[in-house]
Amino acid sequence: MLVGAGMVICLFLAGFVSFYASSAPDGLEKVAEDQGLMTTAQDSANATLPTADYGIAGVGSERLSGGLAGVLGVLVMAVIGFGLFWFLGRSKKSATVEKGAD
Repeated sequence: MLVGAGMVICLFLAGFVSFYASSAPDGLEKVAEDQGLMTTAQDSANATLPTADYGIAGVGSERLSGGLAGVLGVLVMAVIGFGLFWFLGRSKKSATVEKGAD
């Protein structure tokens, strides 16, 4: 129940509240601009990915693109997190069973 409520809250925040995030540069980017480092900046190796720049490529609406990217990010991290917990829990169970067999 708690995990489900947490997922709903995360999906809501990533999909809807992210529409209202500031479009101003973040702290690191602002300092780089102030110090003149942006003139030598290069694109990341990930700049060509469909989810680069906090959006999904090919979606016409910037708000929808950002919301979908947020929801996708939450779902991917949930799958990784739940998979990791399942794997570690399973490994711990099998180690306990093996110790009990000795």
